Amino acid sequence: MSETVDTLDTSVEPHWLTTEEQHAWRAYLRGSRLLEAALDKDLQSHGVQLSEYEIISMLSEAEGRRLRMSSLADLVVQSRSRLTHTAARLERRGWVRRESCLEDRRGVELVLTDEGWQAVQDMARVHVESVRRHLVDTMPPELFAALGTAMDAISAGILRSGAAEAPEGGTVASSLR
Repeated sequence: MSETVDTLDTSVEPHWLTTEEQHAWRAYLRGSRLLEAALDKDLQSHGVQLSEYEIISMLSEAEGRRLRMSSLADLVVQSRSRLTHTAARLERRGWVRRESCLEDRRGVELVLTDEGWQAVQDMARVHVESVRRHLVDTMPPELFAALGTAMDAISAGILRSGAAEAPEGGTVASSLR
């Protein structure tokens, strides 16, 4: 469990953002929201939301196409409750099933079915083209690499502060892959 996040002292004057920082902050907010909306819209051709695709994609990359539900929730930065609801929708499609953990039988793992594997294969082309069109190809490679470096720094800082937790049993670096 991470340390408790200190509450902010509202009696102290905040270190306000400069004009340039405010511009960058708002550009990040707008850009990240537009990007997520565009990626989600492109996946709608397969009747799936980005959050659903992310889950089955993570399962497709996992050993044995299975992950403990709590670890998967951490990887996709969703509450366990939200992941449970999303998993139920994916189960109804026949793409995943829940099983007792192979290692300890106490936990629950989400397992990608053969139908789910095929769905990921079908959607992957659409998704990667969408990521390329809306993100990667919109900037020079050096700027895209810098974006990755910046997001790694943000993730690491948030995890170090205790404002969020790394995936169960993982490290900051492993949670960023």
